[in-house]
Amino acid sequence: MSRLRPELLQWYGLLGAALAWAAQHVITFGAGYAHCLSASRHWGIDVSTWTIVMTAVGLLFALLAEAAAVTVLLETRGVEYDGEPPLARRHFFALAAALGNVLFIVAIVLNAVGALSFADCRQA
Repeated sequence: MSRLRPELLQWYGLLGAALAWAAQHVITFGAGYAHCLSASRHWGIDVSTWTIVMTAVGLLFALLAEAAAVTVLLETRGVEYDGEPPLARRHFFALAAALGNVLFIVAIVLNAVGALSFADCRQA
């Protein structure tokens, strides 16, 4: 087993990428909204800089969550996901997290592409 508690790795692997995507999405949206709002335009918020920084940080935390999920998956590889708890539960969560983290990594990248390609302000 690794030096970290397996439960912490399991939960970070399951929730880390989702929280990283949520933080990146909210902060990037807020920066874009503040940039386009006339009342806060004088703040000088650069949407591109905030998007790039938050994407890098979000990807780092999401990749660490994927590494945690794969670590737990490898540590429990001989266990069936419907076997006896707690190892079977860890194995099941690690399987779900390994797939889910890939989806959140793609969502982080797509969010960045959308924010960077639509950085100018338009009224609907």
